[in-house]
This record gives sequence, structure tokens and C-alpha cells, in this order.
Amino acid sequence: MKYADIEKLSIDELQEKVVEVKRQLASLKFDNAIAPLQNPMQVRNLKKDIARMLTAITAKQNAASNNK
Repeated sequence: MKYADIEKLSIDELQEKVVEVKRQLASLKFDNAIAPLQNPMQVRNLKKDIARMLTAITAKQNAASNNK
């Protein structure tokens, strides 16, 4: 997911998306423990997506608190 797409989402939507992506990551890690993944870069990409979303959440929260 690109940062431009992430910026368009609200904080609540981002938090829901983080939970969803974390579940996907856990599933991939579990699958990788059983048998090697065909595309191990998926794990790396999901981790980066989570970091992007958490960064966007923090930025939006800081912007909201600065506007008060």
C-alpha cells in the first residue's frame, strides 16, 4: 500500500487496517514455519506497510493535537 493511499484514510480506518495487516503477517509467519513461502518478500512488505500506517496515525494525531 502506498503512502498516498494511506494518507487518505481516517485514523479509525488506519487502525482497522493495521489490525488486518498484522493478522496477515502472523498468518504468513505461521505458514513460513510450516513450509517456505514462495515469495518471502511478502513478509518484508507487510512489515513496511504496518510501519507506514503507524507513522500516518501518529502524524494525524499530532496534527490534530496541534490544531487544538
